[in-house]
Formats: sequence, structure tokens, C-alpha cells
Amino acid sequence: MAGPVLEMRSIVKTFPGVKALSDVTLTVRQGEVHAICGENGAGKSTLMKVLSGVHPHGTYEGDILFEGEVVRFKDIRASEQHGIVIIHQELALSPYLSLAENIFLGNEHARGGFIDWRETLRHATELLRRVGLQDHPETRVADIGVGKQQLVEIAKALSKKVKLLILDEPTAALNDEDSDKLLNLILELKNQGITSIIISHKLNEIRKVADSVTIIRDGRSIETLDVKAEETTEDRIISGMVGRDLDHRFPERTPHEAEEGAAPALEIRNWTVHHPIDQQRKVVDDVSISVRRGEIVGIAGLMGAGRTELAMSVFGRTYGRYAGGTVLKDGVEIRTKSVAEAVDHGIAYVTEDRKHYGLNLIDTINRNISLTALKKVAKRGVVDEQAERQVSEGFRKSMNIKAPTVFEPVGKLSGGNQQKVVLSKWIFAGPDVLILDEPTRGIDVGAKYEIYTVIDQLAAQGKAVVFISSELPELLGMCDRIYTMSAGRLTGEVPRSEATQEVLMRQMTKDKAPTDNAKDEEVTR
Repeated sequence: MAGPVLEMRSIVKTFPGVKALSDVTLTVRQGEVHAICGENGAGKSTLMKVLSGVHPHGTYEGDILFEGEVVRFKDIRASEQHGIVIIHQELALSPYLSLAENIFLGNEHARGGFIDWRETLRHATELLRRVGLQDHPETRVADIGVGKQQLVEIAKALSKKVKLLILDEPTAALNDEDSDKLLNLILELKNQGITSIIISHKLNEIRKVADSVTIIRDGRSIETLDVKAEETTEDRIISGMVGRDLDHRFPERTPHEAEEGAAPALEIRNWTVHHPIDQQRKVVDDVSISVRRGEIVGIAGLMGAGRTELAMSVFGRTYGRYAGGTVLKDGVEIRTKSVAEAVDHGIAYVTEDRKHYGLNLIDTINRNISLTALKKVAKRGVVDEQAERQVSEGFRKSMNIKAPTVFEPVGKLSGGNQQKVVLSKWIFAGPDVLILDEPTRGIDVGAKYEIYTVIDQLAAQGKAVVFISSELPELLGMCDRIYTMSAGRLTGEVPRSEATQEVLMRQMTKDKAPTDNAKDEEVTR
């Protein structure tokens, strides 16, 4: 077995009022893929920032040994000179520069003070091919997808003669196909002798690529497991992450029984929306769905199926060009031409992109939560700061938002805690209908369970919930009914009692909704 390439010994990192890391120890062997797991806020990213020099030597306690020698990095450039390169969850690429310019930014091929463009393009082409990209090196980053951008980041790391590659949630924003490409590339780099550390909440991905996994909980290293060992199951890893066994990944739920004769809380009829640029293309095509009070209704579909486009276009027509259809609330047609109209009618939308559309990252928990219903904490048009603080403190405790005070900037919170703030602000608005778009994306299993519990409680209070997710197990675990979509069209409706991953996948890959005869035939089979 290869010896250690990296040792981090008794690392302690403190921020004002918070001890983020407490006596953390990590050992990574030469040539392995080493995973780091833990709940949001456990200290995983902080540990990697210590390693990479983002938090420089002198701001933490403990020792770092790389290739057998003690290293003290004063900044990120110092760690890169040793061959340690970190790729953060938020990619550090300039969208308006070319792939080649991004790869060598700060590390340019220059002669006599001038960039050698021929050498730059030649070397960039080699690196792009090495990570599996055929794009021309002069292509702008803005003109390629997120999956390819992640590969460009790895090409950039390879240009720095990387020995230890650190990837922080590398597949969080990727679809399944792009995720597989990235994971296969990590394995290929392993074959080339490059050691990797991967932070991920996706346990199936860890089992695919990792050799070892270190579990961090509440700022402490708990244990390191051999991923290939028979006893290292997903449940075993989860138990280490949350400090207890999770007998159930979802709250116990009794399927909702609709009240006889009651109109749906929300009904969408024959909804059609065209693409905002290509206005001949329908992104939502004649879709009709409904959800009753106390019911959780799922929407399943592959990437590009039109789930988010449906949600955003209904919620204030914030996506695409409306082409037809009606929205009914409790049996009465309503207007939702703007976000304000949708909110006034008791509809809330939790976006899949919390960092860009769901939160003001530079403002506090306090302000983010009150933002959707300022009238509730205002007197004569002026915000009552004491009332605002009482509200946000109440949510901080009830939602278990891990932060020292409600005046903590939201941008400093972990992903799971940010998501709890998003849910809190919409719950404070007092909606009757909540449309949740990928509400657990990028968060760990412990935080997921807490959010599932909140959603279940909202349904028990009589709220109507639309639950959009790419993860079929959570749709199966949470929903009373599940609609399926493909290419903008509704292709099926499956009750909880008949729903399996196979049934949903079959419906998600259909071209169009089945006829009544086809539905009968499906049930008979």
C-alpha cells in the first residue's frame, strides 16, 4: 500500500464566536481518491481552505505535511507551487474570456513580457483533449455548459502540474451524464498518478470513485473508512455523518385522502410556454396538473423536461413567453402575471438556484427571512426591527439554522442552512401553495431529513406542496402522487401505491402523454 502524500495533524480553526475545526486529523495516501463526508457546516470546506492556503498559516493551529515535509502556505499560490490545486464549488472562471485564457490566467505563456498565443493555444488544446473536451481553445466560457466548465477547471489544474487535486462538490450543479464524465475523469487521473480529494454529499458517487472516506462531524474528524470494505455501506457512512442511525431517510407519511367535492388548492390547465429566445419552441406544452390542500405532489423528469420552466412561468411568468393556459386557486381563476400577484394569491416558489435567485447573500439571515412579508413586521410603513428579529430568531430555532446570530450574512452559511433560510422566508409569507424546485440539492442527508420533516409538517397544516426533484427516491419517499414530464409535455400521473423508480423512468422517457386506452393497458400490465 502506498504511503501518505498528505497528513494534516490536529488542525484547529476558529472564526469569531465559532470553532469551525477542532483537532482534525486527515491522512491521504499517494495515488488514491480520498472522499470527505459530513453534514453541511461540519467543516469540510474549511479544512480544504486551510490545506490550500485560502486560510494561511498562522490563522490556524496544527501541522500540514505534504510529501513528508512540513509546509506552511501563506496563500493559495504557495500551495499551487507545491502541486496542490483546489477547485471550489463556485467555479472561478471568467465567462467572457476564452477557454485558453482561463486555463492560463495568472500562469501565462509569455516571452519578453508578451503572451505567446501560439504556445498558449497549443498547450490549451492538449489539456482540453486530456480532460475529454473537443472545444476550440478560443471558445468563450460563457458559450459552454456547466459540465464542460468543470472540466475546464480541471484542465486549468493540470496546467499547474497538479499532484493533489481537491474538488469541492464537483457534481452539485451537473446532470447525470456530465457527472459520470467527471467521475470517470477523476478515475483516469488516478491511473495517471494524480491523488484526489473529493468532497461530496452523493454517497453513490463516493462508492464509485473513492478508495477511502474520512467522516467529519461538528468540526471533528470521526473516522476514516475503506470504501471497498464490505461493512462500509451507505447507511454506515450516514451513521458516522449524523452521529446516529437513520432507520428512515424520510418522515413517516400517511397518504393524503382528498376531501370529497373540494376543489384543488392549485390547478393548472393547458399551460403552454414558449422559449424566451427561440419563440417557435415550446418548453411547456399543454400541461395540466393539480394539487389539493394537505397533499404533496411530485414532478419528475429528466434534464430539459420542462419542470423548472413550468414552475417559473406559473410563478409570475418569470420564464419564457406565455402562450396559453389558466391557473385556478380553490376553484377560482386567478392572475399570476407577476411575482407580486402570485404571492398575493398565496403561492410561493422555492427556486432550484438559491444563490442567484433565492437569497441576498451579502445580507443577514434576519433581512432575508423578513423580505417576503415586510408588512408583517412594519408599523406605518417602517420596519419594526425588534419584531423582525423576533420572527427570524423564531425561525432560526425552529428550523435549526446553524448560525451564532440572525445577523450572520447568509453567504457565510453552509448550503443546507441557506436552504433553511429560503424555506423560512417563504413560510413567513404564509402561502397556501408551495412550489419546491430541487429543495434538497447540494445538501447532506442529515439536513435533507430536517427539510423533509418541515415539508411534511407544512402538508399536515393543510398547505399544498408541489415537489420537483431529480432524485427519484425522494419523490417516492415524500409524495402522494407523482406527475412525469418529457420534452415539455406531461407523460403520466402515478399514485404513491404504484410508483417505483422503474415506472417513473418509463413515463419520463415517453414522447407524449398516454391516451386513456394506453393508461388502462399500463395499469393492467
